[in-house]
Amino acid sequence: MGEMNAVEVADLVVRYGQRTAVDGVSFEVASGSVLALLGPNGAGKTSTVEVCAGFRPPSAGRVYVLGRDPWFDHDVVIPHVGVMPQSGGVYPAVRAGAMLSLLASFAADPLDVDELGARLGLDPRARYRTMSGGEKQRLHLAMALVGRPAVAFLDEPTAGMDVGARHTTWDLIDQLRTSGVAVLLTTHLLDEAERLADEVVIMRHGQVAVAGPPAALTSAAGIDRVLVRAGAGLPVADLGLPDVTVRELAPGEYEIAGVDQDDLGGVLNAAVSWSHRHGAVLTDVRTVRPSLEDVFLAVTSRDA
Repeated sequence: MGEMNAVEVADLVVRYGQRTAVDGVSFEVASGSVLALLGPNGAGKTSTVEVCAGFRPPSAGRVYVLGRDPWFDHDVVIPHVGVMPQSGGVYPAVRAGAMLSLLASFAADPLDVDELGARLGLDPRARYRTMSGGEKQRLHLAMALVGRPAVAFLDEPTAGMDVGARHTTWDLIDQLRTSGVAVLLTTHLLDEAERLADEVVIMRHGQVAVAGPPAALTSAAGIDRVLVRAGAGLPVADLGLPDVTVRELAPGEYEIAGVDQDDLGGVLNAAVSWSHRHGAVLTDVRTVRPSLEDVFLAVTSRDA
């Protein structure tokens, strides 16, 4: 494994009886970077994270965390790993402060429990069973981070959080990256992945569908739409281009959707001629690339 890769997953397979949940997945997470593992429900994300975190052995393939097998070398790896599961792992009657203090006592160099709890808006006296879903998520995150891990596995870290807590969590993840922590997170929030991740892996049916930096994935998708400004009320059916759709978003604001990057010149020429034919002047033209959400939907909606 490369010296800078805190996590390496190679040809990972996870089976549950006759069902294959993960089918030959490979990726790497470097120290000081964030990888977002994306995919629809049932794509194999959580099973992948569970193997990386040492919760279950792989059915086939190899996983290394900090250069060790997290299943066979569990006791060596786990002290350096923080895990935020989707749920569970907390006694219902325990108070938030006591739970964090307990986990901090196991770490060689823990974060300050009171400071971390205050930053995440946790009441140290609150019992787990009385917390809201968002409060439980914030406690789960604090539990994953209090031991100052070298690798953090965060499964849906902001699910159920309000906007303020979500942005606080994003700031914490940014700080983890800056301090050299390798972060592997799953999320259904595509704007979150686009905001946080250095690398994105989109899984589908247990396999890697596409992978790469968010900007590279959206750039590779090419230009998707052209926005133009001209006179109001122009006949959109008269643009005269096949395989695109045109609509007036607001008076004088038109969207030409379904544009192929190779046809951009022809689209722009057609738009100029179209406005001129109807006595209008094209005053603004903007090209719009697909978002990560657009790429995700395109990838995950393909037939097998």
